[in-house]
Parts: sequence; structure tokens; C-alpha cells
Amino acid sequence: MADKARSSLKRSKPNYIYTIIGVSIVLFIMGIMGWFFLNLHAVGNAFKEDIRLSAYLRSQNKDTINQIQQFIASRPYAKDVIYVDKNSAKEIWNKENNEDWATILDVNPLPESIDFYAKAEYVNLDSLTHISNELMQAYGNQITDLQYPQSLVSNLNERSSKIGLIFLVIAIFLGLIVIVSIDNTIRLAMFSNRFLIKTMQMVGATRSFISKPLNIRALINGLISSSIAIVLLFTLIGWAESQFPQLKAIRNMQLTLLLFGGLTILGVGISVFSTYRSVLKYLKMKLDELY
Repeated sequence: MADKARSSLKRSKPNYIYTIIGVSIVLFIMGIMGWFFLNLHAVGNAFKEDIRLSAYLRSQNKDTINQIQQFIASRPYAKDVIYVDKNSAKEIWNKENNEDWATILDVNPLPESIDFYAKAEYVNLDSLTHISNELMQAYGNQITDLQYPQSLVSNLNERSSKIGLIFLVIAIFLGLIVIVSIDNTIRLAMFSNRFLIKTMQMVGATRSFISKPLNIRALINGLISSSIAIVLLFTLIGWAESQFPQLKAIRNMQLTLLLFGGLTILGVGISVFSTYRSVLKYLKMKLDELY
């Protein structure tokens, strides 16, 4: 009986091509959304770490300036610490404002400073205020002020939080759609197998005997679908980075591999779960209910 049922199963295999294509497309869309979400965080951090902080100096003693520069460089929040003299400050001002005051002023009014950039996790008003207080307590006699664009920092954090929340809601909503879509696609493919499953049950095949080959097929289909989605996503990422080199600079390979792994787990997991659930459903149904 079991051999007869196994041979019947082999003769009646459904066409899984459309199922694989459908699941691949859904996983590809999910991967695009995940990639956008990961890059959104990286882009936000890149913007934060591009905000320059300037500690304006009162002292012109080189030893004191070196001491302050070394102190800032040793702090966990600081990166790219440089000393900016008056001439360098003038060049920066002219570059940012696209003009030269040499035709109007004979003297350079800009003070010397030590400029640095803070790591992304420190670019918020509370942390920057703490940094300012720390510098003023340590070198209040040599530093007049720590300046940075406060309105930009405030707006950047508020907007990044709102955009992140919006993307999180969209990602959750899209994730639910993906799960339901894959589940429906697998159940539709299994619908054509319902009579075969019931026939195998009627001739004495056990539940594990019936479900095992279908679950293995679902596992293989899930791997194929996720592989196709990953290849398409990898191709899209490569094209996007060729068009926008900035994306390559903020690329995090670990997060990208984590995204690929998540797509694989999602594709395989839902495929096997939906297949197994469909088999149980048809095994519990009466023959008349299958029509």
C-alpha cells in the first residue's frame, strides 16, 4: 500500500514553478524594504557624523593647544580632531560661503579652533551639552566656547526618529503581507494535491509518510525562492552603489548578510510551515469536503 501511495505521489507532482516565482517576488520586495531600512539608519549616522564641532581657543600657546587637542582626541566621542589656525579658518569660511572678504577687511577676525566630529550616538543635544560642559570644566581658561549647529542637530534627531518609526511601521505591515502572501501561495499550490493526500491516507499511509516528501519539497522550494530573491537583491544593491557611490561608503556587510539570512529563514520557514499545515488540513477533511 505504501509503495503504491509513494508511486502515486511521484506521478502527481504539482507544478511548483509559479509558486517559486511568486515567493521569490514577495521575498525580493521584502528584501528591498529591509535594505532601505538598514541604509536609512546608516545614512542618518553618516549625516550626524558629518556635523563639525568647533572648540574656539582663547590661548595661542602651542603647548596648551596640543594638550587640548590630545585631550579631545582621547575622549570616546571624538573623531578626526584637527587644529584650525586663522588662515585655515578663513579658507573654510570662504569655501562654505563662496566669497572672500579680503577685498573688504584687512584683518582676519576668525579665532583659532580645534575642530572635531562626534560619533553618531553622541550627536544629540543632551550629549553635546555634556561634551561642552566637560571641555569648559577642563579648559575653561583656554576655550571660549564650543559651537555646533544646534538647530540642525535638533531637527536631524527629530526627523530621523519620525522617519525611523514610519519605516518600522511600514516594515511590520509589509512583513505581515509577505507572510500572508507566501502562505496563500503555498496553500494554493497544495490545493491541487488535496485528492492525492486523501488517497494516500485512505490506502493506509501514515501522516509522517504523507507529509515528509511534501515538506522536503517545500524546504527545497523555499531555498530556491530565497536564493533567487537574494541574487536579485544583490544585483539591485550593486547597481544602486554604482549609481550612488555614497551607498558603498556606508555599506555594512554584516547587516547585509543578516538581511540575506533573514530572507532565507523567512522563505524556508513559511514554505515548510504552510505546507505542513495544508497537509494536516486535508487529512482532517472528509472526502466530500474536498470537492
